Amino acid sequence: MTHPLRFGIWAAVHGSRAAHHDPDEPDDASWDRNRALVLEAEALGFDAVLVAQHTANPYDDGRDQLEAWTASAALAALTRRIEIIAAIKPGLYHPVVLAKMALQIEHIARGRFALNLVNAWNRAEFERAGLPFPAHDARYAYGAEWIGLVDRLMRGERVTHAGSHFQVSDYQLRPAGSFRPRPTIYLGGESEPARALAASQADVWFINGQPLADVAALIADVARRPAANGPLRYGLSAFVIARETDAAAQDEHARLLALADRDAALQADTRARTDTASVMFAQTDAAAARHVGTNGGTAAGLVGSYDTVASRIRAFHAAGIELFMLQFQPFEAEMRRFAGEVLPRVR
Repeated sequence: MTHPLRFGIWAAVHGSRAAHHDPDEPDDASWDRNRALVLEAEALGFDAVLVAQHTANPYDDGRDQLEAWTASAALAALTRRIEIIAAIKPGLYHPVVLAKMALQIEHIARGRFALNLVNAWNRAEFERAGLPFPAHDARYAYGAEWIGLVDRLMRGERVTHAGSHFQVSDYQLRPAGSFRPRPTIYLGGESEPARALAASQADVWFINGQPLADVAALIADVARRPAANGPLRYGLSAFVIARETDAAAQDEHARLLALADRDAALQADTRARTDTASVMFAQTDAAAARHVGTNGGTAAGLVGSYDTVASRIRAFHAAGIELFMLQFQPFEAEMRRFAGEVLPRVR
């Protein structure tokens, strides 16, 4: 069964998501900007917001960075309809503490909260704080035990657990289950451990932006695995450049690529601080392609005329994508353009 199309935005947690030198895009990761951005997104008809979690800006620690979970709690109180998805890195929070935080935001949002499990790629964020940063597969083993505990605690179960990483004795969290069994669990990552964990623990698997054929292959691979929480649903990250014509959109893509080239030193520093074993993409041509935006960005191909972008969205939806988590630049203006020109074509 195909789920209804849903559209979300990435919060501007570290300002720009494409190029830091765009004169039309404020380098602004403030709470004030993000509050206004999410409230407008809700009014425009967007269905979700993803608030990425970083303690320091992962691209330039001299730039501002919004804190994800405190901001998500505030957004939950201010909004009425939009889903609030807060990313979480298990190595930063004990599962009992995080589960309690999630339940509180779920209560504030009256059943609109979700967490996005991210098993971390920014080695410096952990090591500079004196926190352990295990190898890739070990992080996923830790994350599997962690999310298993969080899941049970968010359901209000009385939990006793003796595992490789955590010892929990007769612990129960209240209130729980006021609106549904528990908040939704999203999971990102395309390595084999990530795919296995998505099938065993998640409700929705986030796929990085890449061409339709690659996305369809990823969905086919994960869909064949037994899913613990019912049929797994799928989301896609993408950077949108939509214009009246395909040529105008390609011109804008070229402009943003040229601006991004000015960030070459910044990008090289980010790569140096990244776990080289982390898999951002499946091993396809998309991994080597130049693109605008994070988490695949324009590699998803949502660059073109309004009709072209709408057609590609419908094709991804037919392949199984339910939620499109979108980036824009300049964010506010392009978000409005998408809501005015593309949303009516796909809804």
